[in-house]
Amino acid sequence: MTFTTVRDRIFAGGEWHAPDTNAQVIVESPVDYSEVGRAVEGSAADVDLAVRAAREAFDNGPWPRMSYAERADWIDKLADELERRGGETADLITAEIGQPVRLSRPWGGVRPVVHLRYYAKLAREAALEQERPNMGRAGTSIVRREPLGVAALIVPWNHPQASMTLKLSPALAAGCTVVIKPAPETPLDIFNLAEATTAIGFPPGVINIVPGGRETGQALIEHEGIDKIGFTGSSATGRHIAALAGSRLIPVTLELGGKSAGIILESADLDSVFESLRVASFENTGQTCALLSRILAPRAMYDTVRDRLVDLARDLRVGDPLDEQTEMGPLVSRRIYDRVTGMITAAKDSGATLLAGDTQLPDRGYYVAPTIVTDAALDSAIAQDEVFGPVVLLHPYDDVDEAVRIANGSRYGLAGAVYGDPDTALEVARRIETGSIGINGYRPDLAQPYGGYKDSGLGREFAPEAIWSYQEVKSIWR
Repeated sequence: MTFTTVRDRIFAGGEWHAPDTNAQVIVESPVDYSEVGRAVEGSAADVDLAVRAAREAFDNGPWPRMSYAERADWIDKLADELERRGGETADLITAEIGQPVRLSRPWGGVRPVVHLRYYAKLAREAALEQERPNMGRAGTSIVRREPLGVAALIVPWNHPQASMTLKLSPALAAGCTVVIKPAPETPLDIFNLAEATTAIGFPPGVINIVPGGRETGQALIEHEGIDKIGFTGSSATGRHIAALAGSRLIPVTLELGGKSAGIILESADLDSVFESLRVASFENTGQTCALLSRILAPRAMYDTVRDRLVDLARDLRVGDPLDEQTEMGPLVSRRIYDRVTGMITAAKDSGATLLAGDTQLPDRGYYVAPTIVTDAALDSAIAQDEVFGPVVLLHPYDDVDEAVRIANGSRYGLAGAVYGDPDTALEVARRIETGSIGINGYRPDLAQPYGGYKDSGLGREFAPEAIWSYQEVKSIWR
């Protein structure tokens, strides 16, 4: 796959700037190892330039002083422009991470537009101030929401555009200015956003972009001009960011890892279950934090569930991400490939049973066959750690109480699902320690808050709650 794109500037204050150094991020195709493109690896000086541009736009520019309706108009214009560029953006994502086109088109080209338009709508419905009756005296006081300031948005590679707009949209609606740092695996597609802003004359300095790796991110989160951090990524990095933000007493929203359980009850319709798991457990080649990577089945149904899960794994279409029929492409990089295959090997060596995993794969590329793991100890690494690949564990349980204990026996708590009679499933769902959980499927909805318990994060994205997370609350007593 040859797709050479060069992004040799950073974007700050509505303009393109030469970087401080010649350091570059080189993007390798996970399909054939060719060079897809390269981008600037931002230095601390580049980060400073972008933060100062965002600071100037916040302190002295019109953006935070606009009405909600005025900001909504600009967000809608940005959505329209990104929609026109959606096909090109999706193609870049497929080239960067090997995401199949059947997934990159909706996730990279459509969902970001939906996110922006949704938050534009919420902004039009929002009130800057609310009057509330006083309790201890006559009259009312005012509760006012004001933008926090400059937000650092650190975006993951697995759904780079959708994850970005889930942060950008509420931050813009709230009145913040932002500095975006994309993941080093996906430094190319993000600049379609920059080009979209210049095409529509978006207020300069409101959106700024500095690509780079760990050192770039460190410079960003340490910068004194940052008032809020939004991050999606690993729990280890999330802890580091939270500690640093805590030392400065600035807020963070952290959407971190997961090891989510799908609980199958005896009343479940297995045809519907496996139709759901095709996406809920394997979408994006297993490289999504909310996937159901642990399946819990009643012991009486265990053999049937195991056999059908193996059939599903073998039926998934793995191959060229440019093929419209491909459901699963390669893993994103050699680093992730080595990690996933190493975890599979370690699981086998520790006594777990590997099933499926025999799908014919292309001769080149970081491909891993969909694999089912059984007989793994509940405290083993494969059962406790996030794999981030096409690997699903199956555990039996004897009663619902045991299923709940197994589901909750994880340091993560991001997602989940319960399959069965809806009333019974709802009662089980209420007992699971997780930020979101589905009944007879896992289908997140933008209008409902999304985030994690425990090691899966802090704060919430989606819904009005996301806007509030980019705002301060002021009480005016009178």
